Amino acid sequence: MEKKCCCSECREWEYAMKVKVYGNADRMGAAAADRAASILKKYTSEKKPVLCVFAAAPSQDTFLAHLSKKEGIDWSGITAFHLDEYLDLPRNHPNTFESYLRKNIFEKVRIPEEKINFIKGVAGSPAEIAEKYGASLAKAVKKVRENGGIYIAFIGIGVNGHIAFNEPGTDIFSSKWVLPIEIDDVSVKQQFDDYKDHPDPAARYATLADVPRKALTMSCAAILEADAILTLVPGSQKAEAVRKALEGPVTADLPASLLRQHRTAILYLNDDSASKLSEPPSVKK
Repeated sequence: MEKKCCCSECREWEYAMKVKVYGNADRMGAAAADRAASILKKYTSEKKPVLCVFAAAPSQDTFLAHLSKKEGIDWSGITAFHLDEYLDLPRNHPNTFESYLRKNIFEKVRIPEEKINFIKGVAGSPAEIAEKYGASLAKAVKKVRENGGIYIAFIGIGVNGHIAFNEPGTDIFSSKWVLPIEIDDVSVKQQFDDYKDHPDPAARYATLADVPRKALTMSCAAILEADAILTLVPGSQKAEAVRKALEGPVTADLPASLLRQHRTAILYLNDDSASKLSEPPSVKK
């Protein structure tokens, strides 16, 4: 069912969840940042705790750039976790998701360092890290809820339809908060392409063989536990995954399809990523 939007530059229509389409990635990121900022301002101004989970990928660039400039957010009231992390890279490598988030958000806003939780900040084997990080996340969510706060996830969708690093075929019904994952070949190619033109030569992978294959990721259940999910997906390379996520079956072969089962998820697209949808949205007057 088509819905009217008050924004003259947005096209919006209903699948099983709200979908908003913008002309380019910057407008998409700005709109998502507006929505995120309104939530964060509301809760932090009321001194209610906020838990934010951040994705680390080029799809988040414009969103984080706009969000980090928003005024009126008391970042000291926010606790942050991140969605996933490579196991194969040392902690300070420029391609780690920790490095991305430090550069793109945490060095720009005033979240206290003790409230920023990184996967590689936990010691142990992959299984032990997953257990400890997952327990910390579950405890933080419980605390936020007990104090009237909100848990909000900012995520993307991969070329193969993954969310975080929940690859096709992952146990999408796992009750664990964090899982060890083997990264599939499509995601490996995506990571290679994402970094091939990186301004820092140290962040460019020389070959596909250099791209990490092992990671830890928040589970699908942990993501869907969020009170609000803002999903940002620009780019023509994501168009087929977007089409399948919205128009295909809900399946472990495309973890992003699970987002249709979330009560408040919003999918932000640009014209390129929306290009394969069978029912194009109408231009708003």
